[in-house]
Amino acid sequence: MKPAVAALLLQLAAIPLMLAAVWLLATAGIPMSYPAVALVQGLFAAVLSWWRGLAGWWRPIQLLFPLALYGAAQLAIPPLAFLAAFLFLLLLYWSTYRTQVPYYPSGRAVRAALAGLLPQRPGLRVIDIGSGLGGLVLDLARRRPDIAASGIELAPLPWLLSSLRARLSGSRARFLRGDYDSLDFGAYDLVFAYLSPAAMPALWRKAAREMRPGSLLVSYEFIIDDRPPDRTVYPTEGGPALHIWHF
Repeated sequence: MKPAVAALLLQLAAIPLMLAAVWLLATAGIPMSYPAVALVQGLFAAVLSWWRGLAGWWRPIQLLFPLALYGAAQLAIPPLAFLAAFLFLLLLYWSTYRTQVPYYPSGRAVRAALAGLLPQRPGLRVIDIGSGLGGLVLDLARRRPDIAASGIELAPLPWLLSSLRARLSGSRARFLRGDYDSLDFGAYDLVFAYLSPAAMPALWRKAAREMRPGSLLVSYEFIIDDRPPDRTVYPTEGGPALHIWHF
């Protein structure tokens, strides 16, 4: 079962627990406001998420979700504005439900560190899997015009924006729309990933099957539990690391 579906079902399962708790508190003479009821609902949902073994980040989401719904209801936002926001987020996070990989932008220090890892030979093929708005790929193409820098992104809006950025700036960077699972990693000298812990085991299995000798897999922040990296680089002091595997 997808974690998002499990989280929704746990919110529903928390409703009878919340109603029972509110009834007991009201019977005891403890007044309950709507925000307090929402907080009780969130607490039960967070506890159920812990009990069912959902990833740790689901607990604060489950806790705050009912409060966020209550707060949004108080704003009296027009329905069309809600629809527009929903469509925007849908286009931005199109693949998150299936891949469990949210949008993580990388910073300038990461881009500079990654550029420093590239061998000094022309014709390298580099790809960013889950390239988002394309900042890293565009930066590599600018720093190293002698390489083929590309990115692949499943969500429609980030892919469209990154493609437009490349076209308007005259960059040689290339952006593909699709799932990186459809790629052959053997076609690349370096594969860069900034995904999520949930995606790392499958990424390693694919890389181990397909990557050629001499190529590099680089993951920012997230490690592979079954295979320690061959090298670790810290783009910023005290910040997350670039984990590097040699093939």
